[in-house]
Amino acid sequence: MLRFGRGEAAAFEVLYRRHELRVFRYLYRNVRHHATANDLMQDVWFAVARSASRYEPTARFTTWLYTIAHNRIVDSLRTRHAHQSLDAAAAGADGADGATLADCMAADPRVEPPAAAESDDAARAIIAAVGQLPAEQRDAFLLQAEGDLSVEDIARVTGTNFETAKSRLRYARARLRQLLWEYA
Repeated sequence: MLRFGRGEAAAFEVLYRRHELRVFRYLYRNVRHHATANDLMQDVWFAVARSASRYEPTARFTTWLYTIAHNRIVDSLRTRHAHQSLDAAAAGADGADGATLADCMAADPRVEPPAAAESDDAARAIIAAVGQLPAEQRDAFLLQAEGDLSVEDIARVTGTNFETAKSRLRYARARLRQLLWEYA
């Protein structure tokens, strides 16, 4: 990010490629709408580009990046109240192929059919279980799962204290264990 701030345009491309998939999944799994996640993704990266010359590394880059993404989600949820379920068509009304998020997570087609079916079922169950978490727990869980953020970083991103972030993660994991016991 510092190199990009000094004018190295190629550094932005490196940052984007390194973080795009995880940031998108974090956005999508929180807003549950493909077009909204795409819009938020653009907003996040525009904010990164606009802030390049002012960026100060006071925390890890990923913490700073997910703080931006988290804030965009909060703003979006305040203004848009329509949500789709996680197993709804990933394309929604966007006119894409209609594949569900679970379909996108399904096993590699080279895997044997029974294993692929089990993997597909597990992916659907995980997505459904994450979707059932309360928003604060889901956010904390996804920040750790998608952003690979520590509890300290999650607290910074969400504007909570360490213990609150830790509790949200603990409750999210406990709830997911309850919901997914048959896959353990």
